[in-house]
This record gives sequence, C-alpha cells and structure tokens, in this order.
Amino acid sequence: MKTFWGDIMIQVNNVSLKFGKRTLFEDVNIKFTNGNCYGLIGANGAGKSTFLKLLSGEIETTSGEVIISKNERLSFLRQDHYQYEDKRVIDVVIMGNSRLYEIMEEKDKMYSQTEFSDEDGMKLANLEAEFMDLDGWNAEPDASQLLSNLGIPVEEHYLSMKELPVKSRVKVLLAQALFGNPDILLLDEPTNSLDLEAIRWLEEFLINFNNTVIIVSHDRHFLNKVCTHIADIDYGKIKLYVGNYDFWYESSELIQKQMKESNKKKEDKIKELQSFIARFSANASKSKQATSRKKMLEKIQLDEIIPSSRKYPYIDFKIEKPSGKEILKVENLTKIIDGKKILDKVSFTILKGDKVCFIAQDDMVKTALFNILIGKEKYDKGSIEWGKTINFGYLPQDNTEYFNSEKNIIEWIGQYYDIKDETILRGFLGRMLFSGEDVFKKVNILSGGEKARCMLSKIMLEQPNFLILDEPTNHLDLESITSLNKGLCNFQGEVLFTSRDYELNSTVANRIIEITSDGNIIDRSIPYEEYLDKQNKMNS
Repeated sequence: MKTFWGDIMIQVNNVSLKFGKRTLFEDVNIKFTNGNCYGLIGANGAGKSTFLKLLSGEIETTSGEVIISKNERLSFLRQDHYQYEDKRVIDVVIMGNSRLYEIMEEKDKMYSQTEFSDEDGMKLANLEAEFMDLDGWNAEPDASQLLSNLGIPVEEHYLSMKELPVKSRVKVLLAQALFGNPDILLLDEPTNSLDLEAIRWLEEFLINFNNTVIIVSHDRHFLNKVCTHIADIDYGKIKLYVGNYDFWYESSELIQKQMKESNKKKEDKIKELQSFIARFSANASKSKQATSRKKMLEKIQLDEIIPSSRKYPYIDFKIEKPSGKEILKVENLTKIIDGKKILDKVSFTILKGDKVCFIAQDDMVKTALFNILIGKEKYDKGSIEWGKTINFGYLPQDNTEYFNSEKNIIEWIGQYYDIKDETILRGFLGRMLFSGEDVFKKVNILSGGEKARCMLSKIMLEQPNFLILDEPTNHLDLESITSLNKGLCNFQGEVLFTSRDYELNSTVANRIIEITSDGNIIDRSIPYEEYLDKQNKMNS
C-alpha cells in the first residue's frame, strides 16, 4: 500500500514505562506522520534514547501500545559496531535492509550448489523476483555511494569492519541506517564523530528525505536545519510543537511568559474582589454586590505553571588578571608522528580579542597542537612564546586522567584550590547542577556529562585569561551547551578551540585557522559562516 504525506506512521497510545519505582513515561499519546522530521528533546535522563527504543520495539512498554503502520520498514541507528567486526563494510551497510541481505545470502548459497531440483528452481525464481522488487541490483552501488558521501574512501568499502578506525565504523552504521530508503528512520545522536563535511551532507540528505524521521541530537543547528517538529519530553509527558528547535525555544518561553502575565492579571482581579467583599459584605445596601463578587472570585482559576525539568548550569568565565599586549606567538612549529609531518612550519600570532576556531580533518592533529601549546607534548622544531601575563585554562577532549580517583566531587574540586569554606564550594557546584548529596558522588563513577561539568567548574575557579578548549561540547546536554555558548560569547579573554557545534562556532569564533592535510595552515580573520561559504564555493 502506498504511503502518502501526512499519513500516520507511528501511533503511541497511553504508553507508560516504569523501571522499578521510577516512572519514565506516563500515559504518553503522540502521532508521527509521514513526510516530517521530529527532533526529540529533553533534559539528560528524560528518556530520549529509551523512547526511541520503545518505538523500535527494542524494549516493551509497561502499559499502552506503539502501533506502526503495516508493511512499513523501520531503520534504527545502531551504536554497537563490534558485532560486525568480521563483516565487509559494504555488507554491513546493506544489512540495513535485513530482508534484502537475507535474499542475497540465500541466493549466493543456492548458486553455489552443484545440483538443482525443480523445487530449488522455483525457490530461486521467487528470490530473484523479490530481489528485483527490492532494487537488489543497485544495492552495492547505493551502499558505496552512501559510504563515499560520508567520507569513507572507495578502497575501504570491501575491507572488514575491524580494519577501519572507530570513527569510520560509526559512519558505516549511519550509512546502514540510511540505506534502502526506510519508511521510518530513528537516529540517536547521528552527528557524533562526524566531520563537518559529513554533517552538512547528512543535513541535506534528511531535508530531502520524504519519509518519517525521529532524531535525538545535541546539535542545535542540526535540529534547526532538518526538523519540521519538536517533540519535547518533560515530566514523563511528550508535547509536540510545529517548527524547528529555535521555534520550540521561543514558543515555550512565550507560553510561560503569557501564563505568568495571565496569572498576574487574575491575581490583581482576586485582590480587587477580595477588597470589595471585605469592605461591603456587612453593608446591607452592598450585600448583593458582595455576594456577586464572591461568585466571580470562586470562578477565577490560576493557571498551574510547572517549571521545566530542564536546568541550565551557570557558566561564566571570570578573569582574575587581564592579559597584556603580548599573548601567544608560534613560529615554524613542526611536529612529526610516525614519519608524517602533521604540523609543518606552522606560524601564527594570537592578538587581543581573538577567539580562534581550529579546523582539521583529523582530530588528532588539533589535539596534538593544543597539547604542544600547553607543554604536554614535545615538538620537533620551531618556537612557542607565551606572554608573561597569560594564565591559560585547558579543557581536554579526553579527561579520563583527571578522574582516576576515589575522591568525591567536593574533595576533587577542593584539591585544586585553597578554599577552606566548604559552603563556598557547595554554592559554586550548585550553580553547576551538583546539589545536595550529588557533591558526595565519587568522581570515578560520574557520567560523561557530569565529568564535563566538573572540568568546566575547575576552569572557572582558575579564572584564566586565556582558554584552550578541545571539543568542549562533548557529553554536554543542550542546556549545558547553551550555557557554555553564552559563557564563551561573554568571555573577555582569548580563546583557542575546536568544535563540531555549528552554533558555537558561528557565535564565538572571529578567526578560523584550518590545518591542512599536509600540515600547513590557512589563517583567516573571518566568522565561521563566511569560512563555510568560501569552502562551498571552492568545492563547487
């Protein structure tokens, strides 16, 4: 049966989900229709990924039902690439259409037989017919095209998965989810580990995709670019908004504002009526009016304003001592790894007010440069000259070494600063969403997001005048990313950073340094969006 735009593809009826005493969803009702792209948002722990698993049938509801239209193929972005270690890359992509892959395997098995019965012949004919219906002859070219679009070179398409670097394997799983034009596409953090080119390609793919898409993502620009609707999870319910992420943000803020204004008017009216009743209820000539006012008073109902479960950390990078005129000068910096020059005579000078976004195809190159600048790694040639007034704060991409400790959060943060008053530390950590008993959590069992907030807390307490940030949005939720974005925009010092977050790059950076594949740099004092425009023109 042909599906048309606007047809219901997934219907969620009175769905509840409980884990022990904890209720994650309660009586959720929502419909996902064909031709739309839904961004599923909510605070950390709200159940975004769990809801996708409910939709896919990977986990069962406690009560209620998830109804998927008949004969519709659902594709879910998988996270475990290790299960395909010995499979060819091209085959892993084709497995995205499980029925087609089964047919291909069965055909190959039958053609390898030395003898055929009439029954075998009929079975093979049926398989060939179904293979044609599923466009099987184009399976390998289509899979190969998807891989190439995501930046995986042709020579790697027929390697086994274990021969690829981890980041490439993640791209293969994304290609698998996109393969074969699924009717329903569920994507959990699809931009993770993607380079900027791959993200831009995926945006265009989803914009032109005609079926149903449901996405969980922490990338605000990505949600704005591809989403037609936002499904907001809050307090175990899901509310649907038409429009992209920015429209949801403005709409939800406006609704809260209107409800507060409406309540203020009602409260003023209540006070007015109460005053009249108090003054005239004992007055015989006014008693009828007082009774009438009492009835009016009983009818006024204040809107219940439930604050969102979302919490925004307070991120504000204050500076203890401003930087002087001389900040950072790098000359002829050369770094060789395994015989390859990843940095070749690199020179740049950081000036007052610079907020520089570094871009490179290989993450390792950017991380190596930052480690060299802070003195963590050695370099082969060149010079690095820091200004005498510079006090830098560093946020590494991999923070594991900081958390190999049995200390709790308050002990961990306290080891870096001579602050005797625990209430000061608790107050500070509270603003970073570590409140109450949270401050006594052992740091070695914290989640990725909690560790990231600890590292940001450490930097803020250092009060540096220069920041070096390697993928600072990693592991952060949308609320924390928004707060970090504001904090960096307001920061009065200089910043060197690398990030895949479009919104962060475009609102913070005023200079772009691109490290090319031969180890040289292209240095432009332009905003991020202008840099992308130039790149698009060069590539077109």
